[in-house]
Amino acid sequence: MKRTKSIALASLLALLPQSPALAQHSLDGVLVTGTRAKDRTLLNSSLPIDVLSQQELRRAVAGDGNLAAALQALLPSFNFPRQSNSGGGDHVRAAQLRGLSPDQVLVLINGKRRHNSAIVNLESKTGKGTNPVDFNSIPLSAIQRIEVLRDGAGAQYGSDAIAGVINIILDDARSGAGEIEGTLGAHHTDFKPTGQRLTDGQSRELRATLGHRLGDAGFLRWGAEAAHRNATNRAGPDQLPPWEEPTPANLATVGQRNYAPGEPETDKLSLWLNSGLSLAGGDEAYAFATWDQRETLGAAYFRYPDSGANVKALYPKGFRPQTTGKNRDLQAVAGLRGALGPVWSYDASLNLGQNDFDYGLRNTLNTSLGAASPTRFHLGQFGSRQLSASADFTRELLVPGLARPATLALGGEARHERFETRPGDPASYAVGPFDGPAGAQAAPGLQPRDALRLSRRVTGLYADLSADLTRELFADAALRWDHYSDFGAATTAKLSARYAFTPAVALRGALSSNFRAPSLAQTGFSFTVTDRGDGGALSQVRTLPSNGAIARALGAQDLRAEKARNASLGLTLRPSASSSLSADAYTVRVKNRITLSERLSSEALTGLIQSQFGESGVDSVNFFTNAVDTHTRGLDLVGQWRHAALGGELRWSLASSYNKTTLRNIQNTPAALVALGVDRPLVGTEERNTLSGAAPRLRHVIGANWQGGAWNWQARATRHGSSTRVFDFGGGFTPTQTYAARWQLDLEAEVKLSPAFSLSVGGVNIGDRYPSRSIADIGYFGNFPYDVLSPIGFNGAYYYAKARYSF
Repeated sequence: MKRTKSIALASLLALLPQSPALAQHSLDGVLVTGTRAKDRTLLNSSLPIDVLSQQELRRAVAGDGNLAAALQALLPSFNFPRQSNSGGGDHVRAAQLRGLSPDQVLVLINGKRRHNSAIVNLESKTGKGTNPVDFNSIPLSAIQRIEVLRDGAGAQYGSDAIAGVINIILDDARSGAGEIEGTLGAHHTDFKPTGQRLTDGQSRELRATLGHRLGDAGFLRWGAEAAHRNATNRAGPDQLPPWEEPTPANLATVGQRNYAPGEPETDKLSLWLNSGLSLAGGDEAYAFATWDQRETLGAAYFRYPDSGANVKALYPKGFRPQTTGKNRDLQAVAGLRGALGPVWSYDASLNLGQNDFDYGLRNTLNTSLGAASPTRFHLGQFGSRQLSASADFTRELLVPGLARPATLALGGEARHERFETRPGDPASYAVGPFDGPAGAQAAPGLQPRDALRLSRRVTGLYADLSADLTRELFADAALRWDHYSDFGAATTAKLSARYAFTPAVALRGALSSNFRAPSLAQTGFSFTVTDRGDGGALSQVRTLPSNGAIARALGAQDLRAEKARNASLGLTLRPSASSSLSADAYTVRVKNRITLSERLSSEALTGLIQSQFGESGVDSVNFFTNAVDTHTRGLDLVGQWRHAALGGELRWSLASSYNKTTLRNIQNTPAALVALGVDRPLVGTEERNTLSGAAPRLRHVIGANWQGGAWNWQARATRHGSSTRVFDFGGGFTPTQTYAARWQLDLEAEVKLSPAFSLSVGGVNIGDRYPSRSIADIGYFGNFPYDVLSPIGFNGAYYYAKARYSF
């Protein structure tokens, strides 16, 4: 039976051919990422780089309607897990490259550093404690191609480039052509936990682009995107948790779908532009910008009618709070480039990036305020800003004995970063006069005492020299120095090389040192949850800044930069002009990995904070630490082949990624905490699982695309590897489940009805596959039948139709 299914799948792929990386991009296209040389292509690069074309991204975006989902569909080393009932993680999802942390990948737009998001995720599984780049704030219609460097590049670009670099190249077409594209879609799935056939997650998207000529060689490209997506709900029938009283009102909720694990409702509007203008003397002025506003509606846990968290006068049947997010994102860059004298070329630019996130709640209450409680709250505002000036200079060097001129690049950057938080409504954190939990249910607001404004200055200088040492050997060496006003300096270096045995066979490899500076949020973020403890006394749970007086008294230390040592070795083959294959093995050792500690508590800890700092009722604390080192090893395989078939051209592609992370040098609990009777490790069971087992270690993406005449057919089969989930409910109860590997099949057919107009229909996960059902100890009494970990998601099949008109 399995063999029959495999034969059927292979036959379908042969007949219905989109491919992952490389299928649409020329192997001879010049690369701009990972090197300053102007003649590096996919064929002769010394580093593993994937190039994703505009067409590939369009065909991969349908399932989720966003950039990060398209990257996951095309790149097996890229992981974009869903989040649900995860606070801020419902609104800004974090992505991973090579199984490393979301903040260990550097994102560039047209080669310029992208800013981080402002929201600090404290409840998400992947990316807990990080505020990485928000991929989904980047308009898809603005992108011409994406170059993904799968190797450390700190010596070339500075902080964050431990796992690699994702360089998003914006559309710079010089023609005046434009395009309008509209998409309609929805999930339609057989949901076995409830025996229902569900249709939800309805979406509609509209994208428009337009181009203008500016003078003889200048251009202006701009566009807009608007999208709306309904929420999905994959809750199972409620069984009523055993700690809830079996009252008639509570029992009436049994069997209902009271919870709402799924995708958030989303409204989005984006604008972008990319431009260049030739100046007298041959120089060029350029500018580009992206702006995005996104409003999202997430879910939280249900509160039962007779729960101590409810006020029945407001919610007689119980209530399910909804988190709200308003995300505003801007990047604007302007610069000049051209020749500087007879031999040098230059590129000087100013780069402003800003993100603001307003966090709120609706359909909820502050129980301690009783029936007078508001039902909507503003929980706080988060803001980040990055302003930088950079200058890059390159020239060719005629070195005797070299086959071709060498390339020398020198440059520098000055950057100012800022992070701030503002408090929520007073009612969102108030402790009122009535019995019951204080603060807004599902997420108490940020208190004034925790509001902060942090900034720092960053200076960086680099030098890069590359050359063809012989006709067969190319080498690139880079050295960089960065200085941060808040933690000091870091020096990084990189050496990469490629040796061609024949025009068809080459060996490549790289050695590099890299680093990631602690984000400002990790350096100083503070958050307090205040409630009543025993006897009505106030109690607090606090996230402390690691450099604060209380944290230091408990043994915390100032955060240090993460330092990494990367090594890779790869083999590239080009058996013919129509086929290629590459395999790259790598290892990444990260020292001083930054994580959020476990919650730490003891009576002595509470007493020490009261006696030394005058703060009573602090029951537990946590803070950021450098308490663990990690070692990641992996292998990436990428291949493509094209040939004539059925009167058209058939393109095949294969991309596979394997990585495994192990933990090393886990630090012991500080002596100050041990003396207070705290015996929990700083890096607990769940965080260890996040670092080493939550992301799938193995993924394969097999794609086929056939194009002939007016038709284009594509198929993509993806195998998502297994992943393991561990919960720590205390008292030694740590339920664990490994979710099995799953195959996913995506199909699309496109027909051009005229040179300007085309229609497409397709499906994502048309087999309607789901992850393994969660065991009872993890499924939360039937309410969460599927976990968020598996990249196949928990929404089932999605179908869509698109129309595109070019003019």
